[in-house]
Formats: sequence, structure tokens, C-alpha cells
Amino acid sequence: MGAQKKGASRVSEDPEELARVPLQAILLADSFTTKFRPITLERPKVLLPLVNVPMINYTLAWLESAGVEEVFVFCCAHSKQVIDYLESSEWFAQPNFTVTTIESHNSVSAGDALRLIYERNVIHGDFVLISGDTVSNMSLTQVLQEHKERRKKDSNAVMTIVIKRSKPSQITHQSRLGTDELFMATDPNTKQLLYYEDKADDTKGSIYLDKLLIAENPTITLHNDKQDCHIDICSPEVLSLFTDNFDYQHLRRHFLKGLLLDDIMGYKIFTHEIHSSYAARIDNFRSYDTVSKDIIQRWTYPLVPDVKFFGNSSIKLERQGMYRASDIGLSRSAQIGPFTVIGSGTKIGNNTKITNSVIGEGCSIGSNVSIEGSYIWDTATIEDGCKLRHAIVCDGVIMKSGAVLEPGVVLSFKVVIGQKFIVPSYSKVSRLQQPTKLDSDDELEYADNSSGIAEMSSITPTVDKLNEETTNQRMETQCWPKSELGTGGAGYVWSICEGGHDEEWRHSVAPIPPDKLLEAIHAADDDLEHAQDGSSLPPSGELKPDSNDSEGDDGEFRDDSAYFEREVEATFLRAVHENIQVDHVILEVNSLRLSYNKVAADCAGALFYSMMKLALETPHGSPGELVQATVNIFTNWKKMLKSYLAEIDEEIEVILRFEEMCESFKEFSPVFDKILHQLYELEIIQEEAIMRWDAEKKNAEETDRVYVKQSAAFIQWLREAEEEDEDEEDEE
Repeated sequence: MGAQKKGASRVSEDPEELARVPLQAILLADSFTTKFRPITLERPKVLLPLVNVPMINYTLAWLESAGVEEVFVFCCAHSKQVIDYLESSEWFAQPNFTVTTIESHNSVSAGDALRLIYERNVIHGDFVLISGDTVSNMSLTQVLQEHKERRKKDSNAVMTIVIKRSKPSQITHQSRLGTDELFMATDPNTKQLLYYEDKADDTKGSIYLDKLLIAENPTITLHNDKQDCHIDICSPEVLSLFTDNFDYQHLRRHFLKGLLLDDIMGYKIFTHEIHSSYAARIDNFRSYDTVSKDIIQRWTYPLVPDVKFFGNSSIKLERQGMYRASDIGLSRSAQIGPFTVIGSGTKIGNNTKITNSVIGEGCSIGSNVSIEGSYIWDTATIEDGCKLRHAIVCDGVIMKSGAVLEPGVVLSFKVVIGQKFIVPSYSKVSRLQQPTKLDSDDELEYADNSSGIAEMSSITPTVDKLNEETTNQRMETQCWPKSELGTGGAGYVWSICEGGHDEEWRHSVAPIPPDKLLEAIHAADDDLEHAQDGSSLPPSGELKPDSNDSEGDDGEFRDDSAYFEREVEATFLRAVHENIQVDHVILEVNSLRLSYNKVAADCAGALFYSMMKLALETPHGSPGELVQATVNIFTNWKKMLKSYLAEIDEEIEVILRFEEMCESFKEFSPVFDKILHQLYELEIIQEEAIMRWDAEKKNAEETDRVYVKQSAAFIQWLREAEEEDEDEEDEE
């Protein structure tokens, strides 16, 4: 796991203290929410597969690599499943890395968990607080150092939270992880956290800061482009504060905000921003999809599919982000697209097409099946002719021939979908019926019994007894009968709860539907007009807007351009392989543009790069064939690229981007002038842009004029053609 040695992140000036107090962590193996129902009625969230590896493995692997020596795993919902898994895993046999489980059957919140841990008296110094659904590769060295230094100067500095820039979408008011827009105020000099509000809807777009807070902190900075990574460095006092305040239940809404509002005790919370490292918590189905894609695209390195870590079998990385186990049964006519993972022992039939998906172990996928942007867990059976788009299919599910899953569908364990049955968008189907009582997101999943299956006690029979026992009176009765899942179907479709179908798209694995995106864009435009009327103004006080650039870990300034370009490329490749309409792709790219606060030229550059890279990866045996492959791609996607080339300056940006690419991808260098000529012939780049590019390079250094010189004959041809046109006009 990584190059960093165990213990490398421990920071202390006193060697005796270092030896006396190992770095400890508390890992909450219960999210105390219901967002992953119905799946989590049967299996705890931390054991759900994330790119075919249980989530908790990512968290434990990171803690070990970051130098943590003792981890206390708090288990509540399905505690026996978590404990059994850990005890049979390699984690219990690691040298210099101790994993201890703490079990509770009556804790209903993170606050209860921390109070119980305080009673056990196992934490002896500063500790890392994290939940088992968090993926990261950051180093703890700097944040621990900062926390300890602050503690030496001020004993009230009890907590440091890790944050990362994640520009929320201006149209959906959510981060790319599907979480609500977060407003945070800090002191830019000390990094002290002064205000925290994660309920954008509650504030109705306005933020109200106490005038006294602004008066006492004249340099206060308000951010709305930060992501809370939910990785906290805590002093032992944090545990005693939970014990002293039994109304503290939620870590953020109660504890963190409670300390910020408490003027008497004077406790302080600070922030530590990471830049080049990765950290994200899986809070809903959309973030499950986003983090899965990040893992496949290797942002989480070394926690990636082909680097073996606990529970991961032998998988090899192939071209275009395809990962395949060595023992899969793959028909010659099957097509496996980019950014796809195929697990061990899975068999795939004739003419089946799989793109942007994760397939688990031991699955049986028939012939003429289409799987796009979906997550198929272990031992699922997908019979001939099925179609799945942006869905989650749990272990043991059977889809009979011709069945269809529309975007956003979730099929829980062992559900059976009948022949040719179409499951509507955003449906959640389970072998367990839906509880009548609507639990809040602060309540935990039902604890399990000694069998290791979900203990439903008075709520529902276990899965194996569903057909034998009568339905309990407390169950939701407005479900589809099993026969209505098609011939031979088995399961119950849960009714949509709060918000209904209108809100399901926000937290789904499915891309935002074009109609919802258009609605959100119109709503954002209306809000902008409303704000420009002056009827809705930000609070008074000097609140500095966030810059697009942020200071990197190494002190240099950098922005999120790399992330933006990677997402545009993934969107383009998905469009190519799934034959998505150009207008829909433009909507998705526009959404990314708003999310990352980019301009049209940025979109044009990113799309041009993606198209050229695809041309390079298209099989070709000569420079001429490479030029032809490039022409074919630009011919097919000309409309999309042209939609971001409204100005000559944007066309010049594309030419400059082409020059950069030739330095990285040497195959393009000898054919630069030929491809530039073709871009002109396709009316993607206009003559004026080429002439201005030539003029701007007149006084450049020789090394910067390589491609202008190479294109000299073409430029001269353009100039002569222009002169001929002018002569003809004069004659007329």
C-alpha cells in the first residue's frame, strides 16, 4: 500500500511520546442514514462493493498507508456481518496495524457511538475520525503537524476538518458528489472555521452571518466551493464534549455547529485544505457513481483496481481504462467499452455490449445484452436480450430474457425481474417490503441478529421466509405484487418517498436527464435576473469571492482544469460508445462548464483534446491513416465542437492546443499542417483564425514557430486564395 512506511505520518518532537502514544483512528462502520435503502436493510453500507471491493477496505487501506497504527471500528447496524467480515479478512493479521471492533446494538447516531467509545477509555491522544465509506489517498503528515502545533499554542483548538475545492453546479446547487451546496466561512490567516451551513435549500440562496462575527473577523472569507471530506483530526476532548452534551447526535449539524455557536467554552475548529490529493465520502447513489468513476480513472491511486489490496483479485489494466480479471469467459463477438471493470469468473455472451460499467465476480451475462453505465454486483444473472442503463444490480439478482432497466433503477439482493418486463426509471425493488414508518436520515438501519441476515424482528420476515410468513401490519401495503414484475418475477417495488420522482434524479447513478437540466438552467437564469433586480442581495460585510485558482500542496497555484478536462473526455467517450445525441452531450458539457466555472474556450480545448486522443487510439498503420481517422471523428462530432467556437479567439485557442498536443503525442507532429488544413476544409477553423495565429507567432522564438513554419505552404495558399478573391471583387 503506497510507498509511505507505516508510522511515517506520526509527528512529534518528543521521541518518547511517539513511542508511548500510537496514532489512533475511530472508524464509524455505520452511516446512521437510510440513503442506501433498500440495499442496506440486508447488508451494511461499508460492505457494499465499490468497484468490486467492499467500501471499508478503501478506508482501512488508506489509514494503514497514512501511518495510523490502531483503528477502532464502531459497528452497529448489521454489526455481526461487519465483525465476521473483518475477522476473516487480512486486516486482523497486519503487523503494526491493529483493528479492533466495538459493537453496540442501541446506538442511533454518531453521537451515541462516540459516547460509548469515550466510556471504553481506549483513545489516548489525538485521533483520526472517519466513516467507513470514505476513499482517500492524502498524507496525514501536514494536517497532523498543523493540529499539534495549534494545540501547543491554544488548548481550545480541538478539531481540524479536511476540506477540498469542489465547485458546486450553479444550476443544481450540488457538488459533483450529489451533496448539497456547502457554505463555509473561515479566517484566511488562521484557517479557523467560523461558519458552516450544508443545507442550501433551508437558506433559500441567502446566507445570514452574525454582524458580530463579521465585526470580530474583518478578513472573514465566505466559500461556497469547498467540499467537506469528512476526515477529522480530533483531540481527546471531542469525545468528552459528546459525553457532556447528549443532544449532540450528528457530527456536523449538531456537534460542529454547536461548537461554532458556543461563546462560553471557546472551543475552536480549524480547516486543512488538500489540493492534489483525493478524498471523498460516498453519501448517496450519485456519489457512489462518481467515486467509482474516479477509482477507475485512477484519481485514487494507489487504490485502483489493478493494484492489489485487501479483497482485490488479480485484475489487469488494458487500453482506454478497461480492467479485466484473467479468468473471465468472454465471447469473441462481445464488445467491452472504455472505463469498464469485469470481475473474476464472469461469463459474457455473444454480441453483448458493455460500456462504462462495473461487473462483479461470478456473473452470467447472456447474448445480445446491452449494459451502459451500470453496476452489476456478484453472481447476478442477466439473460439474453436484456438492456440496462445506469442501474445498480445487487448480488444474486436474476433478470430474465428481454427485461429492461431504465436509468436510476436499483435492484436489491436476489430480486427477480420477469421476461421482457420494463422497470421504470428510479424504481427501487427489494425482496423485502417497504416499512410504513418513514425513518429520518438520522436513524440507523435495523441491527442484525446472530444469523448475519438483516434482523427485521417485528418489522418484516427475513428474505428466506418472505413466501412463508404473513406480512406484518407495519409494512407498506401499496406495493406491486410479485406477478407484476413480469412472468416469474420476485420482489416489491418501493413507493417513492419524500420529494417523489421529481427529486430522485438528484441522487441517482443516472446522469441528470436533459429535461431536468433544462429546467434547472431556466430556474438558474430566473434566479440571476432576480438577484440583478437587487431584491436579493448577499449579507453585508466584506466577503471575498473565491478565486478559480487555489494554492497547491507544493505552494504553487493550480486550478481544477485537469479534473474538468478528464470529465469532459469521459463524457465525450461515453457519447461515442453509447451513440448519445449531440444535443444531449452539449447539455452535459454545459453542466460541467457551469460546475467548474469555465468558459467556452475551455470546453472547446477539452473537446478538441478528447477527439484528437480518440483519433490517436483508433488503429492506424501510417500517418495518412491517422489523418483520415482524425477527419472521420471531426466530421461526426463537428456540430458539438462548433457550438463552443463562436469567436475567432476560441478557434485560435484550439490551434494553440493542437501545438501543445504535438509535443506530448509525437505522432501528430509530422501531420500538423495536414490536419490543420482538414480542420479548415471542415469549416471548424476559419481562415481569419489561422492568419491571426500566424501573425501572433511572427516575433516568437524559433522553438515556438515550428508548426507555423511547417504550415507555411498552407498559409501561403490561403493568402493567395484571399488575394485572388479580392482581385475578383475589384474587377466586379
